Amino acid sequence: SRPPGAQGRAFLGKGLSPVGPRAEPSRPRRRACFVRFADVFPLKEFGFAPEPGRYLEVVGWVEVVTGLLLAFGPQLLQEISNFILSVIMIGAIYTLLVLREPLAMCAPATLCLGLLLLLNIRGHADPPKPKFE
Repeated sequence: SRPPGAQGRAFLGKGLSPVGPRAEPSRPRRRACFVRFADVFPLKEFGFAPEPGRYLEVVGWVEVVTGLLLAFGPQLLQEISNFILSVIMIGAIYTLLVLREPLAMCAPATLCLGLLLLLNIRGHADPPKPKFE
């Protein structure tokens, strides 16, 4: 099957936006968002509260690495990357819902999660049966 290159490149670009060389103009705005995101981090109840700047960088780099692997990696690493990115998208949706953001704010993460799930389903489809004539 063809590698999911377009989806992987999309996550690569999304991940590079907060950590890449052109990140500085949008960094203060993104950092402010991650201050709010860190306040509702799901593992905070267990004593793990990330520092917002570090949280932003880790999410960005995870998206870069998993995006590269999703786009260009072997099948096993594509599947692992798909799972990791799905967890990140579920976390993003959870965070936005807990912060009571408008549902429209959840649309990008929901769309990305849907595409990742479709990739996963496509990867496990039954192979075509040979035709005997």
